[in-house]
Amino acid sequence: QVQLVENGGGSVSDGGSLRLSCAASGGTFSGYSVGWFRQAPGKEREFVAAFRWSGGNQWYSDVAKGRFTISRDNAKGTVDLQMNSLKPEDTAIYYCERGRPIQSTVHLTATYAYWGQGTQVIVSS
Repeated sequence: QVQLVENGGGSVSDGGSLRLSCAASGGTFSGYSVGWFRQAPGKEREFVAAFRWSGGNQWYSDVAKGRFTISRDNAKGTVDLQMNSLKPEDTAIYYCERGRPIQSTVHLTATYAYWGQGTQVIVSS
């Protein structure tokens, strides 16, 4: 059974940076795509970015473009999300998910089969 573990969350000030990491325990990301999603209190889970392990394809939501970068760390076997220029509205629990979505559905959490417990990101003004 694959378990996804997110790390790297924390509290930063407006304009700060954080790097989130997603690891797969009991499995790998080879042959899969990894999506980062977030959920703020009282809101639905929303797509942030996705990465296809084989090929390196990347997808970003409008809120992530230009500020966030998704990449893989071959040595650690993780998919990381570098978040720069953070804003208070980025405050949320960030989840990574593993699946095999087609390109048109990478933004849909329902197309992923596994997700982690999430890591909290708090951005203060």
